Amino acid sequence: MATRGIKQLQKLQIFFCEHGGSSRQVREYIQSGKIVSFATQNPTVQVEATLRNGNHPFVKASYLTGFSKQVCVKNEDVERIEKVIKMLNDSSGRKITKITNPVKTDTPSVQGVWTPMLDIASKPFAVEFK
Repeated sequence: MATRGIKQLQKLQIFFCEHGGSSRQVREYIQSGKIVSFATQNPTVQVEATLRNGNHPFVKASYLTGFSKQVCVKNEDVERIEKVIKMLNDSSGRKITKITNPVKTDTPSVQGVWTPMLDIASKPFAVEFK
């Protein structure tokens, strides 16, 4: 996700085991070259594949805001790993907060409420230049 035109994802790390069965699909994802195509499509993101033997695989994303997210990809297929990486690339790194109360503002919208009966395009109006 981009905030004010700046991509928020700074670093993407993939941790996997070279022997474990839970890392088999992650190794296949790396060997297929899809991680290289992701890195070339996103030149602002630093991509690392780190070997951690004896541990389950996970993907860690670090963002410019200082936040980081980790997603476990244990026994996930290649398509799911791609979706996880795309989701981490598209997110801003901030935690999701639920808005429980209505949002109140000192400057309410001047647009009004849209209704299907409101047909602005068909009504003629005059424009005056002063």
